[in-house]
Amino acid sequence: MNAASKIALIVLFTALSTGLKAQQAKKGWNFGPLPAVSYNSDQGFQYGALCDIYWFGDGSQYPNYIHKFNVEISRYTKGSGVYHLFYDSRYLLKNLRTTVDISYLTDRMMDFYGFDGYISAYKRDKGTAYYKFDRNLFRATADFQGKIVKNLEWVAGLGLYSYKTGAVKSDEYANEPSLFKSYVEAGIITPLERDGGTRVELKLGGVYDTRDNEADPYRGFKGEVISLLSPGKNSGGYTKLYLSASGFIPLYKEKLTFAAKGTYQGTIQGNQPFYMVQNISTLYFRQITSEGLGGLNTIRGVLRNRVAGAGVILGNLELRYRFAPFNLFKQNWYLALNPFLDAGRVVQYYKRDFLMLSSNSGVGDLIAAGELSPFDSDSFHVSAGLGIKAVMNRNFIISAEWGKPFDKRDGDSGLNIGLNFIF
Repeated sequence: MNAASKIALIVLFTALSTGLKAQQAKKGWNFGPLPAVSYNSDQGFQYGALCDIYWFGDGSQYPNYIHKFNVEISRYTKGSGVYHLFYDSRYLLKNLRTTVDISYLTDRMMDFYGFDGYISAYKRDKGTAYYKFDRNLFRATADFQGKIVKNLEWVAGLGLYSYKTGAVKSDEYANEPSLFKSYVEAGIITPLERDGGTRVELKLGGVYDTRDNEADPYRGFKGEVISLLSPGKNSGGYTKLYLSASGFIPLYKEKLTFAAKGTYQGTIQGNQPFYMVQNISTLYFRQITSEGLGGLNTIRGVLRNRVAGAGVILGNLELRYRFAPFNLFKQNWYLALNPFLDAGRVVQYYKRDFLMLSSNSGVGDLIAAGELSPFDSDSFHVSAGLGIKAVMNRNFIISAEWGKPFDKRDGDSGLNIGLNFIF
């Protein structure tokens, strides 16, 4: 669904919010279908559909669900596509939470701004495809959680990531220069990485969770500690550590909540291939992609994947104000506003030592052209903005968020239309 039509829906919800009815527990199956229709000059027209599907059973668990599915099938006229299936339940397997994701994501104009944040320049006068490359991703993950004591659970999982990468293939841009091509020629992206590859990540860790609801918590805390091991021959493996802590403090009844999250992901040993660096590991996909920093899931308003490194930190702050409860299509709805402040930076650099020591003429040309500054350091990339949500049954959330970065090296601004709060 494009921005205009989704915003029109939100306006409709507001107009119908007079004559409120009492919000009641939901039973049985509930569906949140939406058309996936949009347009952008890089990918063309999007067409398809998406749907959140919930099973509430007899309603005794409401607003928590027994089973949840999310399905999206959409394509773009220039060749990109989304084929996505997500499942989550605490009842499929006894005493275990099961979360499964299977996705095939194609992107003919995927963003690529180099590595290590401000060490890699962003120049506005470059061509349309300069900061783009071609990427196909098949992803399959399965995660399991089991109780240790109240609110504390162990986590184990497995993720398969299969990438195919290359220069932009569109006839319109095939002969234009690109940063991806320059990195390949300079040896920053090696011949073994250039065309992509397949990685398996094993997850092991723990989760502490006291939130009263997952999709839109009024109160509570969640903390995650996850180690990720990707085995490989000839020093091709790596180990990462993911840490996150998020808190939700009610400021006025259930109408106003202060929400904050801090995240760290770093490489403990080994070296990741370039196509895995932007991947942010998570147990639960709030959006179809979990990448960054920059864009829908991380630093809103900053260019997508602007900040990528071997180790990154991220902070998100926002207020969530809920208002105008109403009933529509026999479902319980309310609206929410969420002003926010986001910030993140690289704390562990990726291939900076190679850049500083390399005698490759391609690296020298990039430095001379001002594309790279390997002897500098990154700093915080900061943005602020406002979001509006339409929330159905306290689980299905239509979201529109606009953010603006504080530094022009991170772009101008961004409008993100999708589903869910980012945490």
